[in-house]
Amino acid sequence: MEFIAASRVSILVLATCCAALAQDGSAVYQKHCAQCHDKGVGRAPQLLTLSLSNPEHVLAALTNGKMAEQGKALSAAESRSVAMFVTGKSFGSEDAAKQGACAEPAPAFDEPFSGPYWNGWGVDASNRRMQPATMTGLRTDQIPQLKLKWAFGFPGGGRAFAQPTVVGGRIFAGSDSAKVYSLDAATGCTYWMFKADAPVRSAISIGPIGSKWAAYFGDQRAQAYAVDAATGALLWKVRVEDHPAAMITGAPALYQGRLYVPVSSYEEVTGASPRYECCKFRGSVTALDAATGKQIWKSYTIAEAPHPVRKNKQGTQLWGPSGAGVWSSPTIDPKLHAVYVVSGDAYSDPAAHTSDSFLAFDMDIGKLLWSRQLTEGDAYVVGCPAGDNCPEAKGPDFDFGCSPNLVDLPNGKRALVAGQKSGMVHALDPDQQGEVLWQTRVGKGGPLGGVQWGNASDAQNVYVAVSDHYATKDPSEAGGMFALRLTTGERVWSTPAPPCAEKASGKSGCSPAQSAAVTVIPGAVFSGALDGHLRAYATADGRIIWDVDTAVEYQTVNAVKAKGGSLDGPGPVVVGGMLYVNSGYGMFGEMPGNVLLAFSVDGK
Repeated sequence: MEFIAASRVSILVLATCCAALAQDGSAVYQKHCAQCHDKGVGRAPQLLTLSLSNPEHVLAALTNGKMAEQGKALSAAESRSVAMFVTGKSFGSEDAAKQGACAEPAPAFDEPFSGPYWNGWGVDASNRRMQPATMTGLRTDQIPQLKLKWAFGFPGGGRAFAQPTVVGGRIFAGSDSAKVYSLDAATGCTYWMFKADAPVRSAISIGPIGSKWAAYFGDQRAQAYAVDAATGALLWKVRVEDHPAAMITGAPALYQGRLYVPVSSYEEVTGASPRYECCKFRGSVTALDAATGKQIWKSYTIAEAPHPVRKNKQGTQLWGPSGAGVWSSPTIDPKLHAVYVVSGDAYSDPAAHTSDSFLAFDMDIGKLLWSRQLTEGDAYVVGCPAGDNCPEAKGPDFDFGCSPNLVDLPNGKRALVAGQKSGMVHALDPDQQGEVLWQTRVGKGGPLGGVQWGNASDAQNVYVAVSDHYATKDPSEAGGMFALRLTTGERVWSTPAPPCAEKASGKSGCSPAQSAAVTVIPGAVFSGALDGHLRAYATADGRIIWDVDTAVEYQTVNAVKAKGGSLDGPGPVVVGGMLYVNSGYGMFGEMPGNVLLAFSVDGK
């Protein structure tokens, strides 16, 4: 995946493909690393993306982060010189001043849910990504009047990949520089900043701890956090998975005093090395006491522990079963007392029967209630089918990144609905052990194809965007927006992606593929594309009623140099008459960026 995600590496730095001997960063890069990073081989970020980062971030990835294994080949001096070269900055150059700090003290955070809000990934426990009219403050006829009100620049990063949460008049958002921010939702000024141990990609959920309100999130070292939502002070921190490649991409789901934490990994990337014993990671969900962080239960998506399977051509021992990471936020079903997740592909043989699946866990004890696999034998690691560690199953990498929408159907039934990277949208009956209600194809599918990060549902339809980035030779087929009837899966309407005007815009990596999660409000659905465009579609007929190009440079409220880029991963958030969206996703040849944008009617 991320997802190749989802997605997978916070920042793939130079050591991905080289063991440097020289201390000069330029020489190290040109001689040993350019062959990977100049071309994005193995999903390595290109120099444009790395230049938006800072050397501290790159060095951390090399020494004790996701590239630590490859970083062992570099001396301390080589690591520092390489970090400075790829970022174009010296250590300590990032401005430590509190730029953009709010001039006035933060108002009280006593009753944060008394006004409009968007909490966590999907607004509420059902993960429908449907904002009701009482919360939007935005009529359909006002959408064409949306204009930029303010922009906030994330310092030291090339991916704006953490969806903002808006509660109590504040924005809470993570970043790929490991900083979590609390901003004023009206002006974008900064109330506080918290430094996590690793990049924070997950959306943030707000909930009570005693007399305080906490902000809950996860980082890319598989650590879950609770910080004081009013001040940013750490309340607790706990690691939920010890595997060195484990990370949290999906937002932990908060419900009745428990935090349900999903775990994914980037072992699908490290597993490509012929010297790596691929693979031992298993996806999981952990239930924590929201007040203390104490583990209540932990359940793996693959019940069987990995064991030796065979050796590759280099004589390296290979393991299995593995994989089935949980890339998205869990969905809560109070009626059946269940937690629903969807799983990723397997990493090694044998492909587990719970990979590429819907899974239901008992909310109290974590027991697997049922599972429904949608693609069998999908074992895959980066570099396949040519790599030495490629599974014999030769899977297509059709994992899930969409949180299931839990919906009530007009016929009295209920459904769990989620799109898959195969290009299929599935509806399952949660009251009948995951019995398939319907399946509809909307895309060709592929490693970066099909439906990636999120569908949205209202009372009648599910809305899905297609991201067949590399699955089609015809660019006009790379994207597209679809509305499917919830009861039958029948196509209500579809709107092809407008062409990407790369030559006119001068954008690199321009693609009309629509990978980002979509968001629906009464009368309109919003979808972002890799070409940087955010569009609003009329839910009645799919007409495009608003289109803005976010891939430009911005003057920011915190004086950080910022630009927009590809829209991927998180979707827009609509709250109290404003729309918030991240822009920039510097992976897979996409356009990097580091900005959070706030739109309002006429920019007022």
